[in-house]
Parts: sequence; C-alpha cells; structure tokens
Amino acid sequence: QVQLVESGGGLVQPGGSLRLSCAASGSIFNFYRMGWYRQAPGKQRELVALIIRGGTTNYADSVKGRFTISRDTIKNTVYLQMNSLKPEDTAVYYCNAATGPMTPGSWGQGTQVTVSS
Repeated sequence: QVQLVESGGGLVQPGGSLRLSCAASGSIFNFYRMGWYRQAPGKQRELVALIIRGGTTNYADSVKGRFTISRDTIKNTVYLQMNSLKPEDTAVYYCNAATGPMTPGSWGQGTQVTVSS
C-alpha cells in the first residue's frame, strides 16, 4: 500500500499563491495517474487536477489557468502550484494515486488551504 504525504497548505490572502506537495513512498511510475482533489465544508470531494503517466494533464474548469500540476520522478513527488487564489479555493486538498484508469487509488491525509483576508 502506497503512502502519500501532502504538505504545503496554509492560510493565504486572495490573489496569493501556494505550492502543495505530495510525496509518495514508492516510484510514481507505478501509478497510471496521480491527482489532487479538494473538499470544502459541506461539499463533496471534487477533482482539481490530474497527471497521467505519459504526462497528460487535466484540470477542473474552476482552476484552469491558475493551477498547475507537475511531478518530479526523482523525488517521487507531485506538486500543485496554485496562483491567483480565491476564497472559493478554500478546502482540504487530498493527493490520490491510482494504478489504473478505473481504480479508486490511495489517498493522503489531506492538507488545509484557507484563502482569506
């Protein structure tokens, strides 16, 4: 079972930036996809960004042009660079890693992001 450890969350003002990190316990080449999801209070968990093994990325419409997902295959880490943050980006952000396109995958413990003045 892979271990995923997120870090980088915190409190930031609107318009600010944060970079989240997700460190995997093994090689990220083992995974078909890795992604970031978020869950705001009272809402369902939603997809934020995905990166597929070949490098293809997908983003939720609400974050396109502001967030960038990337990976470091040496450090076995996936990142989420978040720019131009808005209050509605406030949520717990979770990292997910899956070995196949239809498998649910493993989850990290989450990291809180709060965007507020």
